[in-house]
Amino acid sequence: MKTPFKVILFLLLTIGCENEDKLTFEPYEIDEGACGNCPQIEISIPKALDKTRLAKTINTTLEEEIIALLSFDEEKEIVSMEDAVYSFTNSYRELINRFPDETIGWEAKVNSEVIYEDKNTISLVFNTYTFTGGAHGYGSTTFLNFDKLKEMEVENWELFTNTEGFEKFAETKFRIQEAIPQDENINTTGFMFDGDVFHLAENIGYTPDGIQLIYNQYEIASYADGPIILTLPYAEANKYLKRKVRL
Repeated sequence: MKTPFKVILFLLLTIGCENEDKLTFEPYEIDEGACGNCPQIEISIPKALDKTRLAKTINTTLEEEIIALLSFDEEKEIVSMEDAVYSFTNSYRELINRFPDETIGWEAKVNSEVIYEDKNTISLVFNTYTFTGGAHGYGSTTFLNFDKLKEMEVENWELFTNTEGFEKFAETKFRIQEAIPQDENINTTGFMFDGDVFHLAENIGYTPDGIQLIYNQYEIASYADGPIILTLPYAEANKYLKRKVRL
């Protein structure tokens, strides 16, 4: 009976140690249903609860992303999500007051979650959709990467030890995925890379399956093509990464 007990105790201690590396989050939500003179606003994001600089950095970064998305009043300083929600709502009300026949409601939807975390790195995916009139709305995905040891957000260029080498590697994989001949121009099959030259996506992040590049709509293709996603396994990408993933 001693051996099974020791095994269980070891597993519990191992799980406990692993959880010590994880940040604690709770859901934070705002749900403003559409009405006669107000837009539909749905926000669901994780709120870091730890009393650390990293937790504060993550919460501040998420709030700043939402403020940038919803702020329509350039004359007023907006410093909180609540202010941003009011700005979005007030802008819609001003529109329908000026144009009473305006019948198409505005929408703003935000969803974020932790998509990857280890002892060195935490990555959040930040999905948004807005509609403020026109033929269609616009959706996008943003990766937010953080260095847990330095307790700060990481820019794309800081992810790599050799950005140029990673870009060449990613282009080869992109061409294979999208069936673009290696000896042809990158836009041969209809993509819209500036200058007909491959470049890394604006959004790159860690995921359970590998380092992921997301080209949002209009970045390299038409709206109808939707986002273009390239996932590169860590077994191949690790040699280019500053924060390597243990396999």
